[in-house]
Amino acid sequence: MNVGKVEDNCNEGLTLVYTGDGKGKTTAALGLAIRAKGQGKKVLVLQFIKSPERTYGEKMMFDEIGIEMHQLGSGFTWTKTPEEHRDKLYKAWEFTKEKVLSGDYDVIILDELNNALAIERFPIDDVLPLNEVVDVIRNRPKHIHLTITGRSAKQEIINIADLVTEMHPMKHYYDERIPAVQGIEF
Repeated sequence: MNVGKVEDNCNEGLTLVYTGDGKGKTTAALGLAIRAKGQGKKVLVLQFIKSPERTYGEKMMFDEIGIEMHQLGSGFTWTKTPEEHRDKLYKAWEFTKEKVLSGDYDVIILDELNNALAIERFPIDDVLPLNEVVDVIRNRPKHIHLTITGRSAKQEIINIADLVTEMHPMKHYYDERIPAVQGIEF
């Protein structure tokens, strides 16, 4: 059955937050990206922790179907020096502000931004200031739907979100020492 396009019934962009310790935050956001692309929306995915030095299934697929995606990070915080991470976070945030404030997109996903904001191993507030993040969320062009993923969402972001979903683990194969699975985690 071909339903066709449905008119957009939301004139202002929503802020959605997927957080918590359970699996599925990025997966939910990427599903949203596919849904938006299917409705003719211009979608951008910015990943704050994942590094462009690795190959990810979602990046390969999104390149194929025309969803713009950038890996802006250095990888896990224990894989590089604090200086390398701080430099990447600074550049990622500058790039993100430019893209969000441009108004060129309908849906923007800030994947693992919550994780980046929650880093405690080294200082990050001078390169990724929470108050600036909140200002960009509040002052973005009105039509942009913004999705923010990652563990440990800051209360300031939760407070201004339209939807907050907390993923809660009940059982996970990691607990049985099964490592990340290709096609499931990457």
